[in-house]
Amino acid sequence: MKITRINIYEPQKRNEHFNQSDMLVCIETDEGITGIGEGGARDTLEQCAAMLIGQDPGRINHLWQVMYRGWFYPAGREKLHALGALDLALWDIQGKRLGVPVHTLLGGLSRDFVECYATGFPWQGDLGATARACVEAGFRAFRTSVSDPAGGDGVFHARQVVDQTASACQTIAEAVRGRGEWSIDFHTRLDLADAVRLSTLIEPLNPLFVEDPLRSENPGALAAFRAQSKVPVAVGEQFGDRWDIHELIERHVIDYTRVTLPNVGGITEFLKIAALCETHYVGMVPHFTGPVALAALVHVLGSAAVPVFTEVAGGAVRLPPHLSAAADFHDGRLWPNTRPGLGVVFEPSGARLVSQVSEYHAPIPMFRRPDGSFTNW
Repeated sequence: MKITRINIYEPQKRNEHFNQSDMLVCIETDEGITGIGEGGARDTLEQCAAMLIGQDPGRINHLWQVMYRGWFYPAGREKLHALGALDLALWDIQGKRLGVPVHTLLGGLSRDFVECYATGFPWQGDLGATARACVEAGFRAFRTSVSDPAGGDGVFHARQVVDQTASACQTIAEAVRGRGEWSIDFHTRLDLADAVRLSTLIEPLNPLFVEDPLRSENPGALAAFRAQSKVPVAVGEQFGDRWDIHELIERHVIDYTRVTLPNVGGITEFLKIAALCETHYVGMVPHFTGPVALAALVHVLGSAAVPVFTEVAGGAVRLPPHLSAAADFHDGRLWPNTRPGLGVVFEPSGARLVSQVSEYHAPIPMFRRPDGSFTNW
């Protein structure tokens, strides 16, 4: 089987508030099997896609190395999104080629379903009622965040906000007690002293985890937070491949990774991060991205050995116009299915074709070791 063409689509409706790519890619083959992926930008997708033309889509690990290392500069996080989209599509092809779901290719399921926690659960009139309705709908946890500044003028008085947030957490904890759990996203809004103070105030309320207590640019600063706080820590939604997160895992600075698909570079890289997590007793709670990536997460989380649950925006998973099938969601949980590949059905009429790649292009010489494996130029 050979890759013949890659089509790049833009959905009709796009999220203007969240700069996560929702571009669609379709990898076509000479045997009529097409793989679907999601992520990236047009230019980075075109760069990676050109290196796949004429290649065997079944050599997924090899093609990952080619796309990651096949340009002079190492891949940054933006390119990883594109690489990850194409990687999802390659796994989709392999499952369809063999007539099995991707989770079968990964060794089979380790769990019956994937637990979820809800961000932005539909408002029920007050904070306590909303949190209670969320866990009663089957979600593992209700997720809140550091409070917005009062007054609507955008002026962020951190110490006041910490007090407001601690009070809100008290309300949430009382509402879900005996029914479910709750978590909080600090949203990188706080500096170290305020992040430590808030974590100390909410520690007796037993949060499931505290997400992104500090800004992501300096991961090492989390070690200082960890030394002064006892709450479980989840970090990684703004990170990329395993080199972004490995130090935090190996130093036991975090309890959960927030890395997600396709941002880390696809399923191929996510599996390696999952192995790091298992080795160091770290769980995985991926950030939500797009519907194709969410469907892929069910396969990899469903087969992972570590504790996992994932984020769902709102109270349900809804299909966009360009998909007629994706992740199966009900009762606050994501359920594996037996559809071949990722189990996603793409409807081109719901998206706009923006580019087609059908010619092979490698910008630098492709060097291989004597055994044929890829190495840097």
